[in-house]
Parts: sequence; C-alpha cells; structure tokens
Amino acid sequence: MATQVVRTAAELREASARLLTGKEGRSQALVPTMGALHEGHARLARTAVEQNDVVVASIFVNPLQFGDAVDLDRYPRTLEADIALLEAQGVDLVFAPSVEDVYPDGEPLVRITAGSLGEKWEGASRPGHFDGALTVVAKLLHYGAPAAGLPSAGAFVSGSTAGLPAYRAYFGQKDAQQVALVRRMVADLNFPVDIVTVPTVRADDGLALSSRNRFLSDQEREAALVLSRALRLLEERANAQEPLDLDSAQAMVASQPLVELDYFDVVDPRTLEPLAENCRKVPFRGEGLALIAAKVGPVRLIDNVPLSS
Repeated sequence: MATQVVRTAAELREASARLLTGKEGRSQALVPTMGALHEGHARLARTAVEQNDVVVASIFVNPLQFGDAVDLDRYPRTLEADIALLEAQGVDLVFAPSVEDVYPDGEPLVRITAGSLGEKWEGASRPGHFDGALTVVAKLLHYGAPAAGLPSAGAFVSGSTAGLPAYRAYFGQKDAQQVALVRRMVADLNFPVDIVTVPTVRADDGLALSSRNRFLSDQEREAALVLSRALRLLEERANAQEPLDLDSAQAMVASQPLVELDYFDVVDPRTLEPLAENCRKVPFRGEGLALIAAKVGPVRLIDNVPLSS
C-alpha cells in the first residue's frame, strides 16, 4: 500500500482510525523527524514498521528550537525525497503539517520547559533549544496517538492495556540528550506512550549520520572523524574495564586543527551528570554515556556512545 501524506491533525486521526480497524493486537508508532532524511531516519522507520501495525512519520521543521533565524532558513527541505524514503521503509502515514497547522495562534504562550536537564551540554550551547524541542514533541505525541481507544494518561503504565492500542515513539540515540529529556517528560507528565531508542547509524568510516554532514567539505569531513574515533577509544577501554583516561581522548580531538571542541565528557545516562572519578584513574564500572560536541568548519556536530562494563 502506498504511503498516504496528510497535512492536518484531523486527516491524521481519520487515516489512523481507518488503518487500525480490524488489526489484532493493534499498535501504532510515531517517528518524529524534521525532514532532510538519511539512513539513520530510515533505520528508525524500519524498526517501527517491524514492531507495529501502523506507523506514522512526521516531517516538521520546528521554528521554536532554532535560536538563529539564518540556521532555520538554512535547514534543508527535501519533502519529496523524504516521502520516497519513508515509503520505501513501509511507513503508512506521513504527517507533514505547516507551521500554521502546528501553531495556529502563532508562537505558543505556554510551553514545555526542559528544566535543569535541558540547561547543560547542548542546552548550554543552544539556550532554549530543548524547550522548543519538547514543546513540539509533546504536540506530535498527541497528534500521532492512535485515533481511538487509548487509556487515560493517569491509568497508563506501559504498552498495550486490556486490548487497547499500544503506542510507541521512536528516537535516535545520536540525539541522546533529547531522548533523555523526552523520556523524562513522558514519565513526569504521564504521556501514554512508550519511548523506543534506536542505535546511532554511522557511515562506513564511523561518522554519525546527520543532516548537517552535507555542509562539510571533504577536508572537514575527514577531520570530523576524530569525534567517533575518540568515542570508540573510550568504548574500547570501558569494555576492557580499564580507566577511560578521558584526558587523552580529549587531547586526541584537540590535536585536529579543523575541530573546535565544545564539550567531551562521560555522564550518567539518566541525569547527564559527569562521572568524573570513574573516568580517569580507576577501572570503569557500571554504565555511562560519552557525549561530544564540536564545530568542524562552519558545522556543529554532536555524537555519543553508551558505555557499560
């Protein structure tokens, strides 16, 4: 069946209800995106298709999470190619609303606030970014919910309940801080949805796939590989239960003249607080998340790798 493109919330609910009718076990998934899709998004969509009866992918460039109007204007819009990619993965519905559909009264007066979890790392470099991101994710989670039969938020625990449709939303591990914030929002505000994280997709040379990679020159792209190499070094040390020696990994990045490091640290995956002493001189134990962000030429890149021993 061909992928159906819908533009409004009403059209989405009508199409969702039609597709869910008669499904046994009934489950629906949402894959939120801003378009300019690549293989990482394709992996999200394929995973959702494998695990659910109906899959909705949204394409919406959210102005609230851009602090710079130039950056917003520069963000690639490739709707036709995006729809083709999603159709090839088996996505049922593409929700591609306009800004006016999502924010009919202009910028919302009431927004989701990311709090202290959104003020560090990416939040420190991009003030207000996560408030804007969570606000639109909250709206998209409402839009993408199964059209009928969801349990009330207060009664929801996880997954399908008493034959009601299960509802899942899929996010990429590459945006680790955003995933942590979405999980916290869903838990704190009792959203009736399960959040599923899909591992980062990388190019053959290790660079994490990103819509921003297209802005790198050949020389800059080669320089950007130091980010994944430094992360891989920490992963190897964690797997061997060795001290992570974060200082030497940071020095590796600093040695690349085209890369301007913003932050590089190992944190608790839930609180995003640094695991300072566990990273340098003592053997690594437990779980961690190595986070890195840097400017390569004109392009700001982020990456991360989960650590465990």
